[in-house]
Amino acid sequence: MAQSLTRPTFAVDHISWTVADLDPVVAFYCDVIGATELFRMGPLDAADMPLDAQGRDWMATHVGVPGAKLTLVMLKLTDTVNFQLVQYDKPDDRRSDLPRNCDAGGHHLGLRVTDVDAAVAYLAAHGCTVLETIAVDAGPLAGKKNVYVLDPFGHQLEIVD
Repeated sequence: MAQSLTRPTFAVDHISWTVADLDPVVAFYCDVIGATELFRMGPLDAADMPLDAQGRDWMATHVGVPGAKLTLVMLKLTDTVNFQLVQYDKPDDRRSDLPRNCDAGGHHLGLRVTDVDAAVAYLAAHGCTVLETIAVDAGPLAGKKNVYVLDPFGHQLEIVD
């Protein structure tokens, strides 16, 4: 007879993005968005770590990327959400293009603000590319507005009220 499992309680601990150049992205999210750096780790290189019992390196065993070398920074984005930024320097065959919203793995970070127009003007002044505002006039979100923004590195944000 199969054992019945109790569903654990889940809560968001952090969101993680892989970025091409860690320090400028960290600076943007701290200086412009208001995140706070909690800690840094790395560089952590699989070549410097012992193999597991099956002969796999630490990165293959734990993050699913054999031969990886990475550095990560954990930011406090809000009181309840941390934002981890990771830069991989190995393996050499890693991709550098960002997925579009329609691509598998496509994503964006939704940030709630009190004034979408003021936030968009602020972000544009700090190097972001602002797309067309969506004003919702019907349905459960009637009266709301949101707008997609690309940060200076091409990552998608959605600014919502």
